[in-house]
Amino acid sequence: MSKSYYEVLGVAKDASADVIKKAYRKLAMKYHPDRNQGNAEAEEKFKEATEAYEVLSDLQKRQIYDAYGKEGLKSSGYSGPGSNEDIFSHINDLFGDLFGFGGGGRGGRRRDPNAPVQGEDLRYDIHISFMEAIHGVNKEVEVTKRETCWTCEGSGCRPGHKPETCPTCHGRGQVVRSQGFFQVSTTCPHCNGTGQVIKEPCQDCHGEGLVNKSKKVSIRIPAGVDTGSRMRLSGEGEGGRRGGPSGDLYVIIHVDEHEHFLRDGQTIFLRLPLSMVKASLGCEADVPTVHGTAKLKIPAGTQTGHRFTLRGEGVPSLRGGGKGDMVVEAKVLTPTKLSKEQKELLKQFESLEKNQEEEGFFSRLFHGHLGKQKKKKEGKEKVANG
Repeated sequence: MSKSYYEVLGVAKDASADVIKKAYRKLAMKYHPDRNQGNAEAEEKFKEATEAYEVLSDLQKRQIYDAYGKEGLKSSGYSGPGSNEDIFSHINDLFGDLFGFGGGGRGGRRRDPNAPVQGEDLRYDIHISFMEAIHGVNKEVEVTKRETCWTCEGSGCRPGHKPETCPTCHGRGQVVRSQGFFQVSTTCPHCNGTGQVIKEPCQDCHGEGLVNKSKKVSIRIPAGVDTGSRMRLSGEGEGGRRGGPSGDLYVIIHVDEHEHFLRDGQTIFLRLPLSMVKASLGCEADVPTVHGTAKLKIPAGTQTGHRFTLRGEGVPSLRGGGKGDMVVEAKVLTPTKLSKEQKELLKQFESLEKNQEEEGFFSRLFHGHLGKQKKKKEGKEKVANG
């Protein structure tokens, strides 16, 4: 920021706190992101005005700035509002939450009833299909929320009117009651802690400063999300009041299950049915994956439960770095409805297999018996000669 803070707000160096406040509110309403969506120049001017107001509205910071400039502020520990994402949080720290505390903010300062108030964050739960989660998808959803009433600019008052100081708490937002030896401070029931009352409410928002509206929001869901993934859409929450920024919209992802695929992190699992013949003889199978079809060589004699791994056929990483793997588990199918001819062929196969098994069994048994006899004889000869 090359301009001085006074130049940014367009006020003189001896401007009063009220003049500075009015100048900031005017700039905030003009360059507010809700009114200038996609306008980078307006966003930058809004941030500059916010930084200037944060310094000039604080008596101690203003004195340091007037005497030593921005370098003096840095030496005193002030580093500015910070990143783009937390600039508005510094505004909240400066003014306090309008409804969060009563008579004063941090350090015992009295809350400013005209300070900008940031809008509330919202949550939206969205369901997507299994494949949409794998590949990513663009969704357009309709969100009903309270937005800043631009008729009254979020003040809640009819144009041309202003809020008045609450006669019950005299603008403090708190009332003090004595109970024996103690004094108890509670939120003012007349103004609900705002310190002000609106006698001429806005005809559109009825004094709330916010109006209900439905808005279509585009959501770009990246590839690789899973149930529980959360996305933050900055500025898509409820509208702010008195020039305050909008809250954020948090989108919570829910992924539907798939009929055949099962997911565990970046790994995809699939159970592949194989006929008894293909499993016995071996084959090359076309395996469906979440990315298309892949060739898989099935060796002869494959049994149910045998697992094969297809590299890079799994879920893309949200942080980059490629895809996970796919694990294919063989499931050998036993035929249930056989024709007469098929039964005869299986009986012949069984007969051949049985003969081979019997021959192998008796061969192992016979050779095993001879081997034992030979070892026994060699043992006896060794003892006799020993």
